[in-house]
Amino acid sequence: MIRLQAENLRTVLCIGAHADDIEIGCGGTLLNWLEEGQAIDVYWVVLGAEGRRAEEAALSAQRFLAGARSQTVVVKGFRDSYFPYVGGEIKEYFAELRSQVEPDAIFTHRRDDAHQDHRLVAELTWCAFRDHLILEYEIPKYEGDLGHPNVYVPLAESVCRRKIHMLMESFPTQRTKPWFTEDLFWGLMRLRGSECNSPTRYAEGLYCRKLTLGSSGRSGG
Repeated sequence: MIRLQAENLRTVLCIGAHADDIEIGCGGTLLNWLEEGQAIDVYWVVLGAEGRRAEEAALSAQRFLAGARSQTVVVKGFRDSYFPYVGGEIKEYFAELRSQVEPDAIFTHRRDDAHQDHRLVAELTWCAFRDHLILEYEIPKYEGDLGHPNVYVPLAESVCRRKIHMLMESFPTQRTKPWFTEDLFWGLMRLRGSECNSPTRYAEGLYCRKLTLGSSGRSGG
């Protein structure tokens, strides 16, 4: 097992196709870093939320990022479930986003996600941010497309409880959906905790496709 620390992270970009995606996928990791006192600037982008869902997305981001050094929250209104059909417009936004932020790490969707919106967001993230640390998060869903994470973030039970509490409180429009339940979120974090032998029993699982370790490549004197 290789243990990497996140002390050098200063700017983090979080990208979600829909309201609640970022919170479900990596909300615990962000809360964990912020509780540890890391001074992080967070740029938080939700691409597809309108009306009440947009209001939920903005409020939830503020709650999750309360401990950040700074927070920039952007909520766009691209049509839910139609991302591939307006891909050109979304790609143009990614070009704009690339010029606005230079992140040390990026959280985005998995390229293997079964949801078409999620896949497109992942593909465009890799297209726009080629030379960055990209961590892909997972969203449980009816299609049963959970994979095999290769990055784990152990989470204290108190952090898991905060994540789930804020999810349920921030997204009342989702609470009627059969998958949006506390026990599902607990179960996934418990499963990932078992897979990485987390001392706390809980973890979030992430996917990293490319990672550069070591110095800048300059030879020593």
